[in-house]
Amino acid sequence: MLVLVLDAALASASAALVEGDHVLASRIATERIGLAGQLPVMLVDILGETGLRVEDCDALAVTVGPGSFTGIRAALALAGGLALASGRPLAAVTVGEAMHQALPHLGARRLWTATASRRGQVFIETDDDCLSVPLTELPRPAGPLAVAGDAAIEVTARLAARGHNVMLTDARRPTPRAIAAAARLRLAGGLPPRAAAPLYVDPPEAKLPAGGLRPPPAP
Repeated sequence: MLVLVLDAALASASAALVEGDHVLASRIATERIGLAGQLPVMLVDILGETGLRVEDCDALAVTVGPGSFTGIRAALALAGGLALASGRPLAAVTVGEAMHQALPHLGARRLWTATASRRGQVFIETDDDCLSVPLTELPRPAGPLAVAGDAAIEVTARLAARGHNVMLTDARRPTPRAIAAAARLRLAGGLPPRAAAPLYVDPPEAKLPAGGLRPPPAP
């Protein structure tokens, strides 16, 4: 299965064409300013390198979070438009679901994916939940644990200091190969359905005024 992968959930953005376990072409950008806006440019680059079109793909995959508000929405908008125009299915993948595909040999250890948030908090994605907590209030693991993600080092250190059986993995961000693997699993029914919509964990910061919106101006 040939999968077009778009990812801008964390502190980098990537576009890739993945066939099976082989990455045919990929681009990655790490500049913090205008990161999400580079996705269309990277997409054009990988299509040009391979001579393929979006219509040649069997499916599209996009990461939906948790992570960067702007990056997630930009990747979703681009992926949704391409899927609609090409008629190809679009699979939404969380950061944690991709990390699971990258770390298949954890044995009895459960996997936590720890993603840096704002205000000293982290997103913790487990097999069945995703929550936002301060680093000082990490939940107690239920048994042996492995930690991945861009906040994994600090989370692992804090849990180890509390005496928990925790292992630090080397997975910091989802790779195109892992995202494509999670997408194939979702499309085959191996993962429950997920809408192609942002995975928001924190409540929105923007709120309506207490008195409501102002009435429209009189004609």
